[in-house]
Amino acid sequence: MRLHTTTVLSLTALAVLVLSGCSTGSADSTDPTSPATVSVHSDGESAPASAQLSSAALAKRLLDESDLGEGYTRTPQRPAQHDDVTVIGCPALEKLGSEVAVGGSLDFPHKAKVSFSYAGGSGSEVEEELYSDAEDKLSRGVGRIFEAMTSCPAYQVLAGSTPVTVTTQKVAVAHLGDEQWSQLLTFTAGGRSSVVKQTAVRTGTVVVVVSGSPGLVDAHVHQAVTKATAVRSTER
Repeated sequence: MRLHTTTVLSLTALAVLVLSGCSTGSADSTDPTSPATVSVHSDGESAPASAQLSSAALAKRLLDESDLGEGYTRTPQRPAQHDDVTVIGCPALEKLGSEVAVGGSLDFPHKAKVSFSYAGGSGSEVEEELYSDAEDKLSRGVGRIFEAMTSCPAYQVLAGSTPVTVTTQKVAVAHLGDEQWSQLLTFTAGGRSSVVKQTAVRTGTVVVVVSGSPGLVDAHVHQAVTKATAVRSTER
């Protein structure tokens, strides 16, 4: 898995955003593909079954302000930060590569991302990422990251000269799609702490990742999965 310091599948990058006002971003692929078949899941929603979605198609399926409701503002993507990173006390993450601990982007060919802040309070942010690839590749790739991150109940990350203590906890998630992963992470740096939740759901060839304030993640993950896996006639 190729890892670079961009979007989340580990959440230290988002924690640093909350704790210090920094941000990370990524460039999306534009390789064209189109979905061909759909399957109907137990919740009645239609979703891509075997065909992959292009980055452009994924971008149309991201949540927007009208989906989230009043009080949400889209957060502009900023250039990625490329600090030196060291993971201390978590062999599984060290094996994957230290950069995964500050926001390693998954090496899937099609992706899209959006971030929002909520006027309800400081630290109230939510981010959605969509990925598309072969089902087995998505399952292995996402599962590998979550397994590594939750294998260590506590570890430390040195991002440049800033030490960040991370504690992790695997949490239950509602049955959505074909596979689900969820974790709760607490980041402490400079005497300040931030709690971040991340939930990922795979439905066929699409993975939805919702990260941020735990309450906002819980409030919007079902909506994100529904919109991301809905079939549009213009994409057939």
